[in-house]
Amino acid sequence: MKKLFQTIAASTLLLLSVSSLHAISASESASSSEEAGNKSVLTLREEPFLTPPSMSELPQKFYYDSGVDIAYPEDGVKGIYLTSYSAGNPDKFNELVTYINDTDLNAMVIDIKDDHGYVTTDFQSEDEHIKKNTIDYIPDIDALMQTMEEHQIYPIARIVAFKDSLQAQNEPSMSFLNPDGSIWEYGNGELFINPFLKETWDYAVNVGIEAAKAGFKEVQFDYVRFPEVFSDDSNGLTYSLGEYENMDLEPYEKRVQAVTDFVAYAREKLMPYGVEVSVDIFGYAATVPEASGIGQDFAGISNNVDVISSMIYPSHWGASYFGIDRPDLHPYELVDEYMKVELPLLESLENTPVTRPWLQDFTASYLGEGYYQVYGQAQVMEQVQALKDHGVTEFLLWNASNEYTY
Repeated sequence: MKKLFQTIAASTLLLLSVSSLHAISASESASSSEEAGNKSVLTLREEPFLTPPSMSELPQKFYYDSGVDIAYPEDGVKGIYLTSYSAGNPDKFNELVTYINDTDLNAMVIDIKDDHGYVTTDFQSEDEHIKKNTIDYIPDIDALMQTMEEHQIYPIARIVAFKDSLQAQNEPSMSFLNPDGSIWEYGNGELFINPFLKETWDYAVNVGIEAAKAGFKEVQFDYVRFPEVFSDDSNGLTYSLGEYENMDLEPYEKRVQAVTDFVAYAREKLMPYGVEVSVDIFGYAATVPEASGIGQDFAGISNNVDVISSMIYPSHWGASYFGIDRPDLHPYELVDEYMKVELPLLESLENTPVTRPWLQDFTASYLGEGYYQVYGQAQVMEQVQALKDHGVTEFLLWNASNEYTY
């Protein structure tokens, strides 16, 4: 990396020198013209002859080399989700590797910062938050990456950004407080840290950097949002607005700006490590101008990532959404109708990301009798077919227990 930055620095100095010489030449020409009685005017180009490349335009040799060689799948990423327990348990992990090899699946999304807030493998990081919150669920990350390289399984590091009970408990000032000074929590006890704070951004990004250095080829941020309690701006919570305190924006506009800014910041910071950056997002965010309560602007987030992964599980939509009664019973129709909304929206953006939706491979019995069905291979393949019919070849399968039927 030292040589990388020395090379970039030297190139930048050269370009600055060229620009400076250009400016001097222009000044001297103007002076000479005046002395000559303005008999002739030499017009020089206003732009410098050379401009420094953006990091995205740099050759691969300028990126950090983890030493792990796994190519982006030619026919698109088709992956499954793994908890850190599944990834760290040799028997379960090898079972899922065999499952991948026996299908046309080719990728794994692995919890590296999980839903509770634990960093799930010991990166030997210097980041204080990472050191404090590490639990070694994946005891040998190098061996895991070696296996994935041998089988050419595309590795994606899932990093839960702002749902983080552990860090909120460690540092309540990074969270949201009730009027009595206690930490606000969901009814199930889950806590969030504050997306307005740069400190929370850097924590998530630094986990992503460690994952990239370990060999992951993509960093996927989940829970990139505020908690739903912010659907009511008069919720009575106290918290820091950080750099957004004095912005001339409405409270909901500040939330949207903060979440969008985080995504752009994360992508910029991770670019030197040569990884793709993806974000999980509620599917309904694409169907509304913006989900301002939680701060998710589908277009704003999508415009700043390499991959957008909408969670479009049929079970997660309300009755009659898209005009479909009991959506869980109609997986093909639900995905088909959703893609009619998402694809035109993505195509309208300045920077169109790859769309790689999350599909349902679990049974949502909590919906109640008559509103759900048992999901198996047929229901999963209906969703996959709906994507194919829209020209979408990438997808991820979610099952919290990591038991898949594809």
